[in-house]
Amino acid sequence: MSYLPKGVTPEMYPFSGKYLAVRGGLKLHYLDEGAGKPVLMLHGNPSWSFYYRDLALALRDSRRVIVPDHIGCGLSDKPGDRRYDYTLQSRVEDVEALIDSLALKEKMTLVVHDWGGMIGFAAAARRPELFEKLVVLNTAAFFLPGGKTFPGLLRLTRTPLGSLLVRGFNAFARGAAWTGCRRRRMPPELRDAYCAPYGGWGDRIATLRFVQDIPLAPGDRAWSLVEETQKKLPSLSSLPMLICWGPEDFVFDRHFLEEWRRRFPSATVREFPDCGHYILEDAKEEVVPLVKDFILRS
Repeated sequence: MSYLPKGVTPEMYPFSGKYLAVRGGLKLHYLDEGAGKPVLMLHGNPSWSFYYRDLALALRDSRRVIVPDHIGCGLSDKPGDRRYDYTLQSRVEDVEALIDSLALKEKMTLVVHDWGGMIGFAAAARRPELFEKLVVLNTAAFFLPGGKTFPGLLRLTRTPLGSLLVRGFNAFARGAAWTGCRRRRMPPELRDAYCAPYGGWGDRIATLRFVQDIPLAPGDRAWSLVEETQKKLPSLSSLPMLICWGPEDFVFDRHFLEEWRRRFPSATVREFPDCGHYILEDAKEEVVPLVKDFILRS
């Protein structure tokens, strides 16, 4: 397990990863554990596949669990802008390349968090026939809901000062690890594990580019793909959906949850009122069994 970054032990992350070559030979790291119907889990920013470790362990005896690290994140390559176009379009194409490379024979469950929602639902909206269930964890697959303003701290990261803070001091990853749990703050060793892949200026490019790629107006690079995906969401409305939500999330708050309810009125919703963004950490003992039961249910 020498490939693990400093601060992450085999006991914390007991998996053997694989790699897929994408975009000119860049290595995309992913977990492929267990056997059975596939479950694809997509993380967001500034986390990595580590976020899904407990859910992956809970499912791998009965399902095939596939958990990639997006390029620039986790244990995947972290190239500069000349080698990789850090856009939503690239992310979706990477996920599609991974799905195609695995030649899956059965429909899959999609589990998404943060940016993973936009990436995963964009891929699912293009090929809905590949999916059978959806699990939504503090995320979005649409533009900012009505009544929700873009948070000031995220706006700051799109300025020169914010760029310096994110890439020079790892402020975004460390800040998210500090504030992401509301019921109980993450212990220091867990916060360090979340931040471990982002050890220096070059390693932190994706954490910045993700924020810069959030579409706020027509003309932003991700705008057209989000618009296309949003229009196609009804194609997924017949699929069983479980939503587990921490409303104390400073970005994905009740405005986003209500938008999910509006777009998917048949979804099963479980709120954890005292929890925040990292819902799989904050309410692990409740959410992991809920998701497992939902996925295994016929």
